[in-house]
Amino acid sequence: MGTNNLNILVIGGGGREHALAWKIAQSPLVNKIFIAPGNAGTESVAVNVPIAADDVNGLLAFAKQNKIALTVVGPEAPLAKGVVDTFEAAGLLIAGPSQRAAFIEGSKVFMKEILTRANIPTARYEVHTNKDSALSALARFGERVVIKADGLAAGKGVIVAGSRAEAVEAIERMLVGREFGEAGAKIILEETLDGEEASILAFCDGRNVIMMPSSQDHKRIGDNDTGPNTGGMGAYSPAPVVTQEMERWVEKNIMKTTLAVMSAEGRPYKGILYAGLMVTKDGPKVLEFNARFGDPECQPLLMRMKSDIVPVLMGIAKGDISDVNVEWSEEPAVCVVMASKGYPGDYAKGSAITGLSRAGAMKDVAVFHAGTTKSSDGRIVTNGGRVLGVTAKGATIAGAIELAYKAVSHIRFDGAYHRNDIGGRALVR
Repeated sequence: MGTNNLNILVIGGGGREHALAWKIAQSPLVNKIFIAPGNAGTESVAVNVPIAADDVNGLLAFAKQNKIALTVVGPEAPLAKGVVDTFEAAGLLIAGPSQRAAFIEGSKVFMKEILTRANIPTARYEVHTNKDSALSALARFGERVVIKADGLAAGKGVIVAGSRAEAVEAIERMLVGREFGEAGAKIILEETLDGEEASILAFCDGRNVIMMPSSQDHKRIGDNDTGPNTGGMGAYSPAPVVTQEMERWVEKNIMKTTLAVMSAEGRPYKGILYAGLMVTKDGPKVLEFNARFGDPECQPLLMRMKSDIVPVLMGIAKGDISDVNVEWSEEPAVCVVMASKGYPGDYAKGSAITGLSRAGAMKDVAVFHAGTTKSSDGRIVTNGGRVLGVTAKGATIAGAIELAYKAVSHIRFDGAYHRNDIGGRALVR
């Protein structure tokens, strides 16, 4: 890989993809970065291409035309549609799992079957497709139960019911009201695990793993983890709840074991594997697997990555990361998501955003755009529920939190909303 004039295509248009393009842009190996579709912020590090992230044939045609040496997939939708298989069949290098391997995120039922087969600790569960059988099963789960749609629901298909009434309503919404369409035609009832959540991600080539530092996402919309689940309101890394000993245990007993079982299934897994864990009094248990970087965990993780990201992504695409070395900064990083008022429900678009350059000029701060676009008169305006991921690095977790919120205070748009307690659990420890 001696060339240093690679053209790279990043698929996606969120905060995670802005962070990926930002990190790839620091590599001396890169000539030009394209991002499809990108957002108003990605223009500073890449060329935005107006192709939807799940337009697999459009992306393939673009990659061929523009001599793309490596494609990097951000979101789950194109993975579930088989973008990796399509590119590989055309002889193009692409970093991400195949359609069959990405099914570990595409179906929560399949994921649970893999965990059971591999003897990986997870919550007790049942699968239901019928309202009556699901309702009668509630008696076996006590007052608190988690209800999950089987398929992809953009991070919103999990309802943690605190009462029988909430559980009944969630079952009705999924199986009868079809709130998540086909994704919720099959549901999982799961025991509620008590503990603290953590995210552990790894680069995988089908056999080998390179672990990333731990991180923690804040899923609920409100401070102190109140209100509905979102795609993520902020994240920090490392997560003090994960000890070094636990990290080694997770690498051996969760990551490597999962790769072995997936290979035995004829679904070798190469890409980013994300394990969402609950650290319980009995040790870590797997809540979910994702087949890509988390958003917003990606932002603080890449802020802490010292080495060039291109060799490891290239290694994933070629199916061998055994000789790649990845280094991380000791300094913690924190990402605070600024969202539109009303998210994760309905929200307005088109509000002008001010203060971006002031926040972005701060040392050790990066403002990653998610739901932004350029208006016809060239202003940067809101275009989504999660608008920005304001990310900062500091000597301590407290310092990183303070710096991130200071940067947030410079940015304004109508209805701007953010949580005030991102990283709070790390401070308690």
